[in-house]
Amino acid sequence: MLIDFFFTLKDAKIPVTIKEFLTLLEAMQHSVIGASMDEFYYLARLTLVKDEAHFDKFDRAFALYFKGINAAFESSGAIPLDWLVQRMQRELSEEQKAQLEKFGYDKLMDRLAELLREQKERHEGGSKWIGTGGTSPFGNGGTNPEGVRIGGKGGNRTAVKVWEARAYKDYDGGREIGTRNIKVALRRLRKFARQGAEDELALDATIRATANNAGYLDIKMQPERKNNIKVLMLFDVGGTMDDHIERTEELFSAAKSEFKNMEFFYFHNCVYDYLWKNNRRRHAERFPTWDILRKYPPDTKLIFVGDATMSPYEVLQPGGSVEYNNAEAGSAWLARFTSAFPKFAWLNPEPEGVWQYRQSVALIGQLMNGRMFPLTMDGLERAMRTLSK
Repeated sequence: MLIDFFFTLKDAKIPVTIKEFLTLLEAMQHSVIGASMDEFYYLARLTLVKDEAHFDKFDRAFALYFKGINAAFESSGAIPLDWLVQRMQRELSEEQKAQLEKFGYDKLMDRLAELLREQKERHEGGSKWIGTGGTSPFGNGGTNPEGVRIGGKGGNRTAVKVWEARAYKDYDGGREIGTRNIKVALRRLRKFARQGAEDELALDATIRATANNAGYLDIKMQPERKNNIKVLMLFDVGGTMDDHIERTEELFSAAKSEFKNMEFFYFHNCVYDYLWKNNRRRHAERFPTWDILRKYPPDTKLIFVGDATMSPYEVLQPGGSVEYNNAEAGSAWLARFTSAFPKFAWLNPEPEGVWQYRQSVALIGQLMNGRMFPLTMDGLERAMRTLSK
């Protein structure tokens, strides 16, 4: 039954071999895992994928082959899949949208808990129950100014909470750059010093020493000149940032090339009490934000990269994260970062002309003391000038 799965991986350009496939079958014959799709996923990835660079290809091939097999939610109250199947979608006028009620974050969460206890069947097109296509704050495929998206795909980008398993692709640092302009802009942030072992010819010193030595060659060596600027980059991934992957990957690759002393972490929408190095295992490999704040010296240049497009609750409200119940508001963590690293900037891939229409962008712009710049060549140059002052 898994032969077609093997060929699906081959079609996805994953270098899997017959020996590895037989290892997977042998592990299953010996009942290494239980009857769980999650356990099979990790076993298959362990036995078939030799390089984590292929994890994203594996995930896409796995989802293509096993699509629809597992639709589970991390909750004590499971929501039947049938409740969330989209069968209709209503189009509301702007006047109708303006009349929809906003619950407020706390009331919204309390109401969801009540519905999970009361609801017994599927609904669609309504305004109360968990369902699809209506104006209810709970479900997917409908319209509401503040809701909890459960299943389905994001559309209006107004959800204040998203109830689903999330896995994001890391930005590819080895990507080929289509233009050198990004590197040229980043080079404004340079400060060279001679560091390390003496492994480079010091031509001027060699000439002087040879002349002083009556013409006998006296070679002098010196450490190589290196850019000693320290950079910490925090990248927003997933959600609305999926629209900007290509440009952000170009920035990431260029930054890794230009800044030898660069560290990076990932977050989603806003920074909270944890950051990640690898978004394929967001819940397993997280780094306490306090550790990062203490680890790097104050002269580190801090660069946020994100579209700042989210619910205002994610910035201002404890528990406002769409992924989990954060104990402190995102604004508190942003304040700690800007205090710990006085040289900071935020790069926004969204067009500057739309910033004024998004409340969260204005909020984060204020928290950044106005140091938000568009991810354009002009914006990059302005950001680098700000960081180098």
